[in-house]
Amino acid sequence: MNSAILFCPNIDCPARGVVGKGNIGLHSREPERYICHLCQRTFSASKGTLFYRLRTDPQTVLLVVALMVYGCPVQAIVHAFGLDERTIRDWWKRAGLHCQAFHEHLVEHNQIDLGQVQADEIRVKTQHGPMWMAMAIMVSTRFWLAGAVSACRDSTLLKQMAGQVRAIALCRPLLLAVDGLNIYLTVLLDAFRTGMPRLPGQTGRMTLVRWPNIALVQVIKSKQNGAWDIRRVIVQGEKSMIDGLLKATQGGGMINTAYIERINATFRQRLACLFRSTRHLARRGETLQSSMYILGCVYNFCDFHKSLRVRLSVGRSGFRWVQRTPALAAGLADHPWSLLELFCHKTPPRPWSHKGRGRLSIQLKKRLRAYDF
Repeated sequence: MNSAILFCPNIDCPARGVVGKGNIGLHSREPERYICHLCQRTFSASKGTLFYRLRTDPQTVLLVVALMVYGCPVQAIVHAFGLDERTIRDWWKRAGLHCQAFHEHLVEHNQIDLGQVQADEIRVKTQHGPMWMAMAIMVSTRFWLAGAVSACRDSTLLKQMAGQVRAIALCRPLLLAVDGLNIYLTVLLDAFRTGMPRLPGQTGRMTLVRWPNIALVQVIKSKQNGAWDIRRVIVQGEKSMIDGLLKATQGGGMINTAYIERINATFRQRLACLFRSTRHLARRGETLQSSMYILGCVYNFCDFHKSLRVRLSVGRSGFRWVQRTPALAAGLADHPWSLLELFCHKTPPRPWSHKGRGRLSIQLKKRLRAYDF
């Protein structure tokens, strides 16, 4: 592995998460370890990946996680590989924490012109009672944006999901499509607000101003006499702007929540506890959250989506289809990721800042000058 693309994972190092400063060197070839010349701490080459400190062959771990991602039952994996069920669930939990850090770093730290966002909730059966999973999707690229898990279907659940969408969204014309749950009306409109700077001499709380050009629509479904009645309600926004966003993001049509329902179906297909009628119950909320981030990251970066393919002309009369993932369509990736690449990706920690009392030592100052920090 090239030490020039590595960073120091030591949380107390001033160079943590910084690449290309020349402070990383090879410490030992077998086992493969590196050293940070600034803090004098060594670390393994697998530090920050799914396979760190695992004694099992990484290929076996990757194969087991890949089977679980696409819906293979745990008991089948236990009998096929001769592994303990607790070991498999520990790998799944580690993969979930890895994907959560990956999503927060690579997705939530970028800002995108979303165009249209659809949100919905899924009721999940667990051993301790039902739980709720709220998710949001970017319609034009089919990109899974955010998700939250809670025991109650309340404003706390929706605020957590809306806050993640707000962190990604650029202040552009945006259409928010949700179902008939009335909590959405206040949560989403309050989430998309920006604080105005205080005037000279002004005290008190900062004034929050709602974003302009935010349209909110609801698709309310009710069943009467065995037939479904669907009403489409415009809560906020002009119809001309809504029609323009619908044409730009989904090629026209009417107000709907079909795209979030489709990704819900994908998650239900791959995670047994999301089935409407199932005897497979989730054990803990942490496991459910880990599963959500694993499925979301694999869906975004590794899975091709048929509706996103691009027609590429070859010669005068021929053509071929170029497959794309949602991350490729959203501009967050330049190639389709493999599962190995996803689980080997190292998420850098936050940049170091000196917050302690007193001044930096003379020795540390010399080291920082030597590496141009």
